[in-house]
Amino acid sequence: MPVERTEQRGADELYKYYEIYDTIGSGGFAKVKLGRHILTGEKVAIKIMNKKDLGDDLPRVKVEIDAMKNLSHQHVCRLYHVIETSTQIFMVLEYCPGGELFDYIIAKDRLSEEETRVFLRQIVSAMAYVHSQGYAHRDLKPENLLIDEDHNLKLIDFGLCAKPKGGLEFQLMTCCGSPAYAAPELIQGKAYIGSEADVWSMGVLLFALLCGYLPFDDDNCMVLYRKITRGKYDNPQWLSPGSVLLLNQMMQVDPKRRISVRHLLDHPWVTKDYNSPVEWHSRQPLGHIDEDCITEMAVNMKRSRQSTTALVNEWRYDQTTATYLLLLAKKQRGKPVRLRPERAVYEDSCSPLHQGRQVRLRNTKPPRCFEHFTGCFQSQILLYSLLPTPTECRDQEQISENKENVAVQERDVDIFVLPPPRTPASSKKNARANKNVLTTPNQNTNTDVTKPNSGTPKGKRNLLPCVLCRSRSLDMAVTGSSGKKKKGGKVFGSLERGLDKMITMLTPSKRRALRDGPRKIKVQYNVTLTSQTNPDQVLNQILSILPEKNIDFTQKGYTLKCRTYGDFGKVTMEFELEVCLLQRPEVVGVRRQRLKGDAWVYKHLVEDILATSRI
Repeated sequence: MPVERTEQRGADELYKYYEIYDTIGSGGFAKVKLGRHILTGEKVAIKIMNKKDLGDDLPRVKVEIDAMKNLSHQHVCRLYHVIETSTQIFMVLEYCPGGELFDYIIAKDRLSEEETRVFLRQIVSAMAYVHSQGYAHRDLKPENLLIDEDHNLKLIDFGLCAKPKGGLEFQLMTCCGSPAYAAPELIQGKAYIGSEADVWSMGVLLFALLCGYLPFDDDNCMVLYRKITRGKYDNPQWLSPGSVLLLNQMMQVDPKRRISVRHLLDHPWVTKDYNSPVEWHSRQPLGHIDEDCITEMAVNMKRSRQSTTALVNEWRYDQTTATYLLLLAKKQRGKPVRLRPERAVYEDSCSPLHQGRQVRLRNTKPPRCFEHFTGCFQSQILLYSLLPTPTECRDQEQISENKENVAVQERDVDIFVLPPPRTPASSKKNARANKNVLTTPNQNTNTDVTKPNSGTPKGKRNLLPCVLCRSRSLDMAVTGSSGKKKKGGKVFGSLERGLDKMITMLTPSKRRALRDGPRKIKVQYNVTLTSQTNPDQVLNQILSILPEKNIDFTQKGYTLKCRTYGDFGKVTMEFELEVCLLQRPEVVGVRRQRLKGDAWVYKHLVEDILATSRI
C-alpha cells in the first residue's frame, strides 16, 4: 500500500473516533494532546510521536506499547488504543487531569508524612504489580507519576522498562534512567537486578516527597555520581525517626542489603494508621469481561453478545478495545454504562488543520461554515433549519435527561486551554460537584452557541453549527426572556432574537474582546500567587527578566512560551508562564507548566524568574 494512503488512513482513524483539542504536554520526541472519545464521551490523552524524530528510540516506543498492553492495574496508566502509520504512532491513554506528581511536590514545597504515606502506598502497589508481571520499570521519578481526578497516582512511561527472559532475577547491564534517581550499581556499570534498582529509585522519590528536594544533586554529573556511589545524604530535622529508618533501608548502596518490595508491603512505616498491608493485586485483571459493557456495545454495534465478547477478547487495542475499556472506566466511576447515540457523519470542511476529521450531528443536513454565508438571509435559513421538528419538541425532555451521552458538548464546551490539575485542598465532595476540570475565559455557556474545534487556531472560534446550536434554537423557540417555558411560543420572534445574538457573536470586535484580558481561573497548585493587582504590571516585570536569564520566548496574550538552548542550539528547556486572575482571592497569579526538560532544573529556573521579578 502506498505510504500516502497508509498515512491518511491512520489519521482518518484518529479523527473518526476522537475529537482532538489542545496540547497538554510535550517531551523529547512526543507531543500529548487532550482528546475525547466520541462514542463514550470520555476524555483521553493522545500521545503523538514522529518515527523519523524518534530515530534510534523507536524500539523504546515498541517496548512501552508491549508493556502497557500487558499491564492492567489501578495505579498504572491505561492504554486504550494504538494507531500506527508509516511516519507516526498515536497512543491513546488514560487522561489524568491532576498533572505530574513533581508539580504537586514543588507547589506544596514538601508533603506531610501522612500525605506521603498515601502516595507511597500507591507507588508500592504499582511497583509490586509491575514486578509480579516480570517487568522492571527503571525510570521511576515524580515526573512519571500522574494524578488522576480522584487524586490517585498513575505510573507512566515504560519506554525504559525491561522484561528479562530469564525472569526478574536475571541480571541486566543497560545503564538507563535519570541520573539523580539511578542506583549506585547501575551508574557504576555493574550487572544489576531491575527490581532492586527500582527500590533505590523509590527511596529517592520518598525523600523528594518528604523534603521537597533531592538527596543527591549536583550540576556536575561526575560529582553527582560520586555522591550516589557513597550513598551519603543529609536528613533534615523535620523527618521522623521512622522516616529516616525507611529511607536508610531503601537507599542502601549494597543492593543485597536493600529492602525488597515484598517487605515494603507490610513495613511498619507504610502500614501506620492503616493497620493492613498494601493491596497490590489488580482490581481490573486483563482477562475479566464486564457483561454490562458487552451488552451496551452489542446493542450499539448491532451484534450478538457472544460475537461482541469474542471481538473484545482479541485485545487488538483498536476502536473496539478503546470503547470497552472506556465504558468500563465509566462504570468504575459510577457513571451510566451508555454509548452516545449514532449520528450522521459529515466532513468538517472548516478545519484545514484537521482535514478528514468527522463531526457528528443529529438529524441535520451537512453543515457549512458561517463564513460561507454572505448575508442575514442565509443566516436566517441556517437558524430555521436548526429549529426542532414537532417530534423533536415532544422528545426534548427525554433528550435533555440523557446528559451523560448527548449533552457532553454543553458540559465541557470550552476545551482550548491547558487543563488545570485538580486542586489538592478541595474535598472529594466539592470536586464531585464540579466536573468541569477545564476552564476558559468565558464561563457563560448559555451565550455560546459554537463548539470549539481543535482545527481552529488557539483563541479563535470554529463557527461550525453543532448539536449545541440545535438545543439553543430549541430553547429560544419554547422559552421566553424569563427562561420559563411558554405554551405556543413565538417561533419567529425567537428566531429573530437568536439571529441578533448570533450576528453580535460573529462580530470580529466581540470575538477579539474575549482575548483582551487575562483568564480568570481557580486557585491551582501550579499557580504562584502574587501581591500585585495589575496583571499588565506583572507581565511586564516577567518580560523584563527573561532576556537577562538568556530565555527565548514567544508571547500570545498573557501567555509566554519560554525556551532555553544548549551549546549546539538544541532546546534544553521549554515551559509556559501565564499571567492570570484568580477568582478567589481576586489577585494576580502566574500559572507555570513544564513542557520539556529536566524537572528540577525547571523548578530552580522558574523560582529564580519569579523571585527576580519581585512579584
